[in-house]
Amino acid sequence: MCAIRLRLGIFGADDSLPIIQAVVEAYKEFVCLPVVYWYESEILDLIRPLASEADMWLFSGQVPYSIVKQSGEIEAPLFYVPHIGASLYRTLLQVHYTKRIPVSRLSFDTYQRREIERLLEEAGIEESIPYVKHYEGGISAQELSDYHYLLWKQGKTEAAVTCLRTAHLELEKLGMPVYRVLPARSAVEAVIQTIIRTGQMLQAQDAQIAVQMIEVDAMQAVSPETFSTDDMYRLEMKTTEKLLRYARKVQGSLKSAGPGRYVIFTTRGALKEMTAGYKTIPPAEEMAHLYEEIAACGIGIGRTAYEAEIQAGKAFLHAKQHGRGAWMAAFDDGTIAGPLGAREQIRYSLGGEELRELAERTRLSVATIGKLQAVLRKRGNNEIEAHELAAYMQILPRSARRILKELEAAGLAEAIGETNPYPRGRPRKVYRLFL
Repeated sequence: MCAIRLRLGIFGADDSLPIIQAVVEAYKEFVCLPVVYWYESEILDLIRPLASEADMWLFSGQVPYSIVKQSGEIEAPLFYVPHIGASLYRTLLQVHYTKRIPVSRLSFDTYQRREIERLLEEAGIEESIPYVKHYEGGISAQELSDYHYLLWKQGKTEAAVTCLRTAHLELEKLGMPVYRVLPARSAVEAVIQTIIRTGQMLQAQDAQIAVQMIEVDAMQAVSPETFSTDDMYRLEMKTTEKLLRYARKVQGSLKSAGPGRYVIFTTRGALKEMTAGYKTIPPAEEMAHLYEEIAACGIGIGRTAYEAEIQAGKAFLHAKQHGRGAWMAAFDDGTIAGPLGAREQIRYSLGGEELRELAERTRLSVATIGKLQAVLRKRGNNEIEAHELAAYMQILPRSARRILKELEAAGLAEAIGETNPYPRGRPRKVYRLFL
């Protein structure tokens, strides 16, 4: 396998980012994209414009990692440098040698109590840890610093140990002794090794077989007044030439699969690049201006050519259901994504015992249940009304209402209120789904 070259986004506070970057830059496998943040509220706004510029992201801690992970907006692999282990050992050693403060007289944030206790047990230290505020984001740095400061003012602690840069600066401003947990070099090295192995795995994955199944209607633009069998033949030849040019662009081979049906065999990596990670339809110049002629397109990924072709068939059928010109992609993990290029896209599962059980309780298909779950994950909550559901699933509002009614009848949804986006319009029911 050839050496990998990864674009690694490094996301961290002003004091932790240089530590991580110095370690990463010693590896020839990486091109670094450093991003400094100060406040949690700006994390997603900072990372969104850079999402396509990095193959993977490394965060300086669990908090920014959790915020990005839970948003579901970044599909690239995400990693973080843990604050436990060598990073916390170093901080506690610093506390001991500078102030000789017992662990029981410190207040901690971010960690879970059991994490610190386990760390101390491994070091043979038997000491209670009374003051720990577990934190994964969602509250302000002010609230976190207030927690430490109040304990200190009440005489219960002598110093704070924080993983958050903004809390660290606030406590310093208040005059409280505070120690910031920064990434230890050994902790960064351990994560980098995992990132390299993941990169090698993805490189092998990009070499997987991918199949693109296309249905073409070349007569769509033909005038009925001038149509003849010779015209049909010329159109077919012209379409085949366009598809051959496109196949060369994706380093693939083209074969006919019946009247108006074509199959292109290529690699996962080539199609991933051409579709910007299975999100968009290839640009017009890459598609040889075939858009008007393509009735449906399915992309299949598999470990073998046969498996990829089966997946392409599934994706093709789902594309046909979405309407003319739709592109869908089916993957070897049993999920389907698309429609590619649409404003609202979802990735949903087609299998699993849970989905089958939910489908059996309703008159809905497994695919519909899978889509519903994907929509709720993307929204970040389980409340929705019919027009919103219709937009996500690209169906008519009356079809969405039928789905919600079916779920309600099966005890999998309940109407919890109404919304009225237009003052003179009819109120819309809001449902809470239990999927």
